[in-house]
Amino acid sequence: MAGRHFDEWQVGDRIAHELRRTVTETDNLLFTTMTHNPQPLHLDVEAAKASEFGQILVNGTFSFALMIGLSVGDTTMGTLVANLGYDKLVMPKPVFIGDTLRCETEVTELKESRSRPEAGIVTFTHRLLNQRDEIVCQCLRMALLKKRSA
Repeated sequence: MAGRHFDEWQVGDRIAHELRRTVTETDNLLFTTMTHNPQPLHLDVEAAKASEFGQILVNGTFSFALMIGLSVGDTTMGTLVANLGYDKLVMPKPVFIGDTLRCETEVTELKESRSRPEAGIVTFTHRLLNQRDEIVCQCLRMALLKKRSA
C-alpha cells in the first residue's frame, strides 16, 4: 500500500509524483466521446485550427481526472474511505496533444472527523504541470482517510 494514513500527514507535506503522462490523440478522443462531449475544439481539427488555439485542445475534464490519477498512488491508495469533494478547480493554461504532464501535491489542511473517530480529512492541493512547468490544472481535494491508530 503506497498511500498514507491520516495521522501520517502534516500540513506542508509536498510530493512531486514520479508518474508522468504524455497525452495522445487517442486519450483525448476516447475520453471526449466516452463522456458524450461534442465540443468541436476537442474533436474537429478544422474547427480547432480556426480557434485561437490553432490546434485540438485536450478535454479539460481529462486533464483533471489525470491529475487525480497521477496523485493517488502516493496519497490515498489503500487508505481512502471516500473523496469528499473537490474545490477551486482552475485550468489556467491549455493542454495539447503531445504535452507531457506531471503532478505535484501539497497538504494544506488536516481535520479530525467528528463522525468517524477512526478517520480524518486531508485537504490536498493538486497541481498538474506541463513540460514547460506551467500549471495547466489545479484543485483542492478533500479526502477522508483511515487512521493508522484509531
